[in-house]
Amino acid sequence: MCFDVDATLVDHEASTRAGLCELLGADEAWAEWCALTDRHYACYLAGEVDFDTMRQQRTRDFFASRGEVLCDSEVGQREERRAAAVRRAWRLFDDALPCLRALRTLGLRLAAITNAAGAHQRAKLAALGLESAFDAVLISGELGVAKPHRAIFRRACRVLGVRPAQAVHVGDRLDTDAEGARDAGLHGVWLDRSGCGALPQGAGISVIRRLAELPALLTRHAR
Repeated sequence: MCFDVDATLVDHEASTRAGLCELLGADEAWAEWCALTDRHYACYLAGEVDFDTMRQQRTRDFFASRGEVLCDSEVGQREERRAAAVRRAWRLFDDALPCLRALRTLGLRLAAITNAAGAHQRAKLAALGLESAFDAVLISGELGVAKPHRAIFRRACRVLGVRPAQAVHVGDRLDTDAEGARDAGLHGVWLDRSGCGALPQGAGISVIRRLAELPALLTRHAR
């Protein structure tokens, strides 16, 4: 059983909003920040910049779009304030640990597959007590390959000692997680917490609203 981390186990939106509030005093620029993050994170995942550079450039561009041109030292100070606020706000969703424990009870081996920098993500897992929750942690920044590339999913299967067809991956992103896992030969599960997503007809994946639904879904598939 494989899990995405951010917005699947960890309430990524809440911590990101906390960081934005640290910069602005409010999070009214949430949509703007998300669009900017998507653009800059794509450059990071493509290997065009390292993680810290990506964060600095995003902060610089964010304030530039609001008419404020910052020097390098001011960019660094604001980004560190933002990042510290994010770290303080890291929290698990309330259904995360109960789900992981239930799957352990079923005798399943667990892996985390996440697109992020290694040091950043491992610090997050440690802070939230998840270091020992997984048999394997696969981080794009350490492996040089990111979801939805099938290589990272298949590597997780090798580490867990199962064939792709015997593995399930769940995550909040339809394309990156559920469809990426499906295309790698795993069973893809889309965690659509908002219930507002649209699943393409014949997508060949499963959809759940909460992680509490996952053990029952796996039991049905095993029959």
